[in-house]
Amino acid sequence: MAADATKSTAGRTVFRHRLSTRAWHWLNALTVIVMLMSGLMIFNAHPRLYWGHAGANADPAWLEIGATPTEGILKVGALTLPTTGVLGRWTDRHGVVQTRAFPGWATIPTDYSLAGARRWHLAFAWVLVIGGALYGVASLINRHIQRDLAPSRGELAPRHIWRDIKDHARGRLPGGEAAARYNILQKLSYLAVIFGLLPLMVLSGLGMAPGVDAGWPWIVDLLGGRQSARSIHFLCATALLGFILVHLAMVVIAGPINEIRSMITGRYRLPAERA
Repeated sequence: MAADATKSTAGRTVFRHRLSTRAWHWLNALTVIVMLMSGLMIFNAHPRLYWGHAGANADPAWLEIGATPTEGILKVGALTLPTTGVLGRWTDRHGVVQTRAFPGWATIPTDYSLAGARRWHLAFAWVLVIGGALYGVASLINRHIQRDLAPSRGELAPRHIWRDIKDHARGRLPGGEAAARYNILQKLSYLAVIFGLLPLMVLSGLGMAPGVDAGWPWIVDLLGGRQSARSIHFLCATALLGFILVHLAMVVIAGPINEIRSMITGRYRLPAERA
């Protein structure tokens, strides 16, 4: 956060996001969307998840998206939910009923292609890793993480965190000078994604690769097996999608024009103080 941000009053335009943060944000927006959609197509090849080293159709799955002759279903453990028209059984753009797990509008490629999905997924995996490494180096140089994301002891107080949770649930976002810096919920969620979710996604992705299994089997063992790595990868992707949806909701509540402009130009107009 720029030093002059703390001296600004409501209505003033301040510098909020550094170039490295803005560039990584938009690169990640594209990369994560492509990886999520191509990952769903890869999942369509075998829409069942297991724990351990091995898993096939005859083995019990903890999650399955499939179809009966009449409806689509989602199974999570012993729970079975009908999902016709959304998952498992849906109608494509040509009016043909399909029985794949995820519909074509949510996948890359749109039409079934495991090989094509893998090419998209692995290509953008390199973009994710290289972009993340460059962002990490830039953040060490400009002290972005220490200065902007590291929470203070007071912010970590349970009372402070609970108050922020209640304010966000009510749509009461910070205004004035407080809006010029990240609040504790933003700090904790960004740190969890940067240092927890994304590294675990990369590690679990490596754990599914046959070459890694042969060359560095300890990675697979660390994750509990290749099927466990696949389940962890899916859960991380689901958590990342949840983070994105909450993030977009907060952007809409805070004012999308001001928020998006600040992530493009770095300049942010401070909203009025909350009464």
